[in-house]
Order: sequence, then C-alpha cells, then structure tokens
Amino acid sequence: VGGAVTLFLLALANDFLTRRPLGRAGQASARAIADAEGATRNADVVEALGMRSAIVNRWNQANDPALAEQASASRRSGVVTATSKMLRQTLQIGILGVGAWLVLQNEMTAGAMIAASILVGRALAPVEQAIVSWRSAVAARAAYRRLGQALTNIEDAHGMPLPEPKGRVSVECVSYAHPGDKEPLLRNITFELERGECLGLIGPTAAGKTTLARLLVGNLRPQFGSARLDGADLAHWHSEDRGQHIGYLAQDVELFNATIRENIARLGEGDPEQVVAAAQLAGVHDMILKLPMGYDTEIGVGGMALSGGQRQRIGLARAAYGDPSLVVLDEPNANLDQAGEAALLSALKTFKERGTTVVLIAHRSAVLGSADKALVLVDGRVQMFGGRDEVLKKLVGPVRPSIVPSAAPAGSN
Repeated sequence: VGGAVTLFLLALANDFLTRRPLGRAGQASARAIADAEGATRNADVVEALGMRSAIVNRWNQANDPALAEQASASRRSGVVTATSKMLRQTLQIGILGVGAWLVLQNEMTAGAMIAASILVGRALAPVEQAIVSWRSAVAARAAYRRLGQALTNIEDAHGMPLPEPKGRVSVECVSYAHPGDKEPLLRNITFELERGECLGLIGPTAAGKTTLARLLVGNLRPQFGSARLDGADLAHWHSEDRGQHIGYLAQDVELFNATIRENIARLGEGDPEQVVAAAQLAGVHDMILKLPMGYDTEIGVGGMALSGGQRQRIGLARAAYGDPSLVVLDEPNANLDQAGEAALLSALKTFKERGTTVVLIAHRSAVLGSADKALVLVDGRVQMFGGRDEVLKKLVGPVRPSIVPSAAPAGSN
C-alpha cells in the first residue's frame, strides 16, 4: 500500500513537472501548423517569389520551441518514469525477500511467496502504467479545454426556427475584441438599414470592416451590443436556420472539393432552378456551361480548377442562392475583370429590385455607385454615416484617394 501511494505521488509529480512545458509546446506547435497551412494555401506565391527558404525558416522558428518544450517535458517525464520503475522493482525484491524469510521461518509456503509477488506486481502495474501514459492524459485534457473554448460561442442547435426576415438590419452599440486582445477592433458601432437598402462600408486597411461583416452574418458574437436582423440577434440565431436568409461572400473565397452545383447550393443537392438562377444572377451561368461537365464539374480542393475571378463569381452565386434577405459582400470585385465587374453591378441591381438588403465592402467607386448609404469606418469607429453622395463629398485628406478615386453619380451602374 505504501508503494502504491508513493507511485501515485510520482504520477502527480509527473503532471506538475510536464504540464507547463507541454502546454507551451502545444501552443508553439499550433503556430507552426498555422504557418504551414498558410504556406500551402499560397503555394503559387511562395514559389513565384522565391519565398520557400523564408517559409521554411519561419516554420523552423515556430517549430523549434515546440520541439524544445517537448524534449524538456520528455526528460522530466523520463526521470519520473525511471524512478517509478526502480521503486516498483525495489518493492518486488522486498516482497520476495520478506517472503523468503517467512518461508525459512516456516510461516509461509514457497507457493504463497510466489503468489504474493505476482499479486503485488498486478496491483502496482496500473499505477505505473498511469505514470507512463500521463503525458497523453495531459494532452487529452488540454485538447478538451481547447474544444470547450472553441465551442463556447456555438449556439444551441435546438432553438426554435424564426420566421423569414424581410431584411431590416439594426446594429446597436456593438463593440468587439478578439479573445486575449486588450484593445477592441470595433467600438460602439450603431446604424440601421431598411429593407432593400445597399450600404457601402468603406475605410482604410485594418479599420475593422471585415470584422463588422462577420458580425453582421452572425459568425462573431460582440462583447457589447447586438447586431439584429428583423429584431432577431444574429449571434443567438442558430446558424442552419439563419443561413437560409443570409448570403455572404468572404474576402478570401473558399470553395469546397465538390461539384459547382453543390458549391452554389451550399453543399446540398439544391433545387436546379435555384442553382441556375443564382448562377445567372452572378453572370457565371454561361461560363459553367462551357466546362466539361457543366454544373456537375468537380472543381478540386479549394477550387483549384478555376481562376480567381471564376471562384469569386461562383462565391457570389452561392451568396445569392435561395434569395436571401441580407447579403454581405466583402470586396466582391477584388479578382474580377471588366466583364466580372459588370456582372457584379448587374447582380447588385437585381438585389435592389428584389428588396434584398446589401452590405458592400469595396474600394472602387463604380461598385459604390450602387450604394444608397455609406458608412466610413476608421480605427474601429464610425466616422461618418448617411447618404452615399453626402458622405463621399465629405471624404477628404489621405483617406479619400485610397477608398474612392472618384465618386460615381447616382444611377451610374
């Protein structure tokens, strides 16, 4: 019993000595994996610009601390494991020695001595095994905690479905900061949009435009305030129900390893008429028909079989699928040529005719010409909000050239 207690105390010591190094190793390893994934996604740029050595060096700089911390934890765990094995062998020898002495004193048979030795070995084996596998248990506990943190913002899947919204958007005193950041990215954002209005969201780089877009589609939950669609808080609206009424085109368009039809239909079979209607709205229907298998063409991982402009226009068709009430477009013309931009302008016109509310992040005046209102975001704060022409006329200084080369007259689209 004393030996089992001592072995258990060694297991606790193993946890104490290895917990922090393993935690630091996990964090460093996660950073290294994130760097590797980013390099893989941008493989063409890395190869074209001769950045391979720099990427490898950067990965090594992130991975070396992970290896060092893992080595430190392994050394400490090895010392504890060796000590536990030595203690167990000592206990085994002690049991045999005491048993032999009792046999010589005619107080125990030789068979009982062997049986006692086997029983002690069996009794102590689980404790010793716990010490050996303690590092795996610690890693599992850390992974469980990370999953818990990742799932804290996921809403209850059993919420009651809400009626189809009309498209009225209200943002009320919204402030947001990434977990662990002291300074908020957005501060006290407030504005309202009526059904069918198009808002041009403009501002310099790192002003918080993309973060606000993610709040408007419910991907992020604000620390203060709320973003509402027809009065319903987007952050508390279950994603599968909410997603039927929202279209979203992210700044970096990600397509899935599936057919074009499945990508437009949001990975479902999709109603063929709705799929074609969404593709026509995005001006990509004719292009799809020219592909080997039309809408059933497999586009590969990340849409590698398509150009950047084609991916963006299919992403726009996906955003338009199902006739959503709110569409949020984050720089939808970033990779478009003249024909693609003309198709985007036509899509914006169609959205307005349907009464779809649109939030548009863009830097080109031709696209902003479709907006009814404009909101200027600077350093996470609303600098100006109002009618498009009124706001654009007030933009002066270094902000204006970087955002709007020239204000487009109303109806120029």
